[in-house]
Amino acid sequence: MTDALKRLSEEGVAIWLDDLSRKRITSGNLAELLDQQHVVGVTTNPSIFQKAISQGDGYDTQLTDLAAREVTVEEAIRMITTADVRDAADVLRPVFDATGGKDGRVSIEVDPRLAHNTRATVAEAKQLAWLVDRPNTLIKIPATEAGIPAIAETIGLGISVNVTLIFSLERYRLVMDAFLTGLEKAKERGLDLSQIHSVASFFVSRVDTEIDKRIDALGTDEAKALRGKAAVANARLAYQAYEEVFSSDRWNALEKAGANKQRPLWASTGVKDKAYSDTMYVTELVAPNTVNTMPEATLYATEDHGEITGNTVAGTYEQARADLDAVEKLGIKYDDVVRLLEEEGVEKFEASWTDLLKSTEAELRRLAPSEG
Repeated sequence: MTDALKRLSEEGVAIWLDDLSRKRITSGNLAELLDQQHVVGVTTNPSIFQKAISQGDGYDTQLTDLAAREVTVEEAIRMITTADVRDAADVLRPVFDATGGKDGRVSIEVDPRLAHNTRATVAEAKQLAWLVDRPNTLIKIPATEAGIPAIAETIGLGISVNVTLIFSLERYRLVMDAFLTGLEKAKERGLDLSQIHSVASFFVSRVDTEIDKRIDALGTDEAKALRGKAAVANARLAYQAYEEVFSSDRWNALEKAGANKQRPLWASTGVKDKAYSDTMYVTELVAPNTVNTMPEATLYATEDHGEITGNTVAGTYEQARADLDAVEKLGIKYDDVVRLLEEEGVEKFEASWTDLLKSTEAELRRLAPSEG
């Protein structure tokens, strides 16, 4: 069997796992994925933590101690999630050292309820970086309007950032601009630019889910011919924008000062429509200096039957633009779609955070010491 994941890595795609739980760490599974599946990073989000903490008893010992101390549910969540990220970061530390800090990264997200508050997001990013206290952490900040200046400020403090919830090409350009602004601030402060890393998480499958829904509502043959094309087209045009920004004079000056490029990260790469290949958002987005963060099912599907045929992004920009234009001509407005997806993305993470609060509170009550 050809080693598709090895091929993918050789093409310059860093394979990250979009999942984390204490059981995955303590069972040795995470270490095994690094060793056998070429995984070199981990991403988390509120939904992932909510699922991990609400299933099984892996957190009972820590929750019992937290309950005995009568900590708030907010503090309990921060203690639990940062402990997992810290332990995962330790497992990934050899990768971090071997790649000069490029990979071996673990991401942890700021409280999604702060997504529209710039100052609070920066404060939370600083707190999380301090709490986890590992050099191979990435703090996840959403690419909302309030998030853009927060990204610049956080990078400017020398904190490495994973920018999340990017759906539109216009917003992605603002993200890259914020990254460069942050590096310029860091340089002014005399910080070592070579120690600052960032990825920009460009979401893929959700674009097809929303646009396909609108295509199906139209129901014409012309519309149906465009099903499943928008998300890959959007991501490929994002890579084109990345190539432009990171060959500019502004970037070159920062690179000379030791800066690292902000890599595009393909997020939301699990295929939700059974009509499509379950590896589509991996095999169609192979390009140098990218990251693909995969749910476990997508990782194993790629290993089993993913066909890695080299760079599948180069030379596609004209067709990608034509595909998005054709969708627009159907009356499906790109700007409406990406705005809705960003709003829904923040709302989904907020809802997961609320669920996480509720389930953690219930666990603290269950494990609280009895009176007397």
